[in-house]
Amino acid sequence: MLKIAIDAMGGDFGPEPIMEGLILALRNNNNFTAIAVGDEEQLKPLIPNYLSSRIKIVHTEDVISMSDSATDALKRKESTIYKAIELVKEGEADAVVSAGHSGATMSLATLRIGRIKGVSRPAIATLMPTSENQNTLVLDVGANVDCEAKNLYEFAVMGQVYVQDVMQLDEPLIGLLSNGEEESKGNEVTKEAFKLISKVPNFAGNVEGSDVFKGTVDVVVCDGFIGNILLKTAEGVAETISKIIKKSLKRSLISIAGAVLMRKVFKKLKVRVDYAEYGGAPLLGVKAPVIIAHGKSNPKAIQNAVFQAINSASSNLNNDIEERLKKYSS
Repeated sequence: MLKIAIDAMGGDFGPEPIMEGLILALRNNNNFTAIAVGDEEQLKPLIPNYLSSRIKIVHTEDVISMSDSATDALKRKESTIYKAIELVKEGEADAVVSAGHSGATMSLATLRIGRIKGVSRPAIATLMPTSENQNTLVLDVGANVDCEAKNLYEFAVMGQVYVQDVMQLDEPLIGLLSNGEEESKGNEVTKEAFKLISKVPNFAGNVEGSDVFKGTVDVVVCDGFIGNILLKTAEGVAETISKIIKKSLKRSLISIAGAVLMRKVFKKLKVRVDYAEYGGAPLLGVKAPVIIAHGKSNPKAIQNAVFQAINSASSNLNNDIEERLKKYSS
């Protein structure tokens, strides 16, 4: 049975939403047990008696806050995220979920768990909604501000394998984010990356920012600087559109009547753009599944982050990434 370690103290709102999300996951999936890392005095009252046999607590009181430096994480061996990562490193857990300091999680996972053979830098991947009935996986969205062409090539391979193994999509298409679709477009790094990624089957070539939301391809590759801007811009646009619609609907009775009819449409739209539906962002390229959840995650988001960890740990993801990189590099 799979064991999932969770940083129970790292989120913005303390342990309550994290433990509530973990309990939801345990209720809806009988195929795993959990190790909650945090202050036992705070965590124990949050665990219902009927689930006490499926949740083990590893006690520690140190929590790396969002204001702390990620470089301090290695020194703070009693912190919740350090201990959660260490459980995976020692084989006591199969995957880890954290809504805490993303930089600390990423650094510790890379240095303590280690990278998959052939991966020079892990990448954070996230799902973006599209106009089609699907999502686009974008990576990197923040782990690597500066990238070389070989990093982008590795991201392409990792993203494609993730979509196949975890999302169960056959023959996913890869696009390289650039300022134009032509092969001649882009900077020197993306032009070199284009040549390297051309070795990978189902490479569709360069794509533009609008293609991310059209569903033109299944995987979009970029460096972490561009990817993070893309992610934050998309979140801002979604929020702005929602506010514009609400203000417009308040202006007339006809609009209000229309709003009643459109309620189901808006509900579906909210689901498509709500990060809680996806749970968290997988850190691809390390030797065990690491899911980085949003600091403001609600219980639903934590539940889905745990499910992501389970799906990744149940797949052949890491072995397939290693084999593909070896195959395409030869």
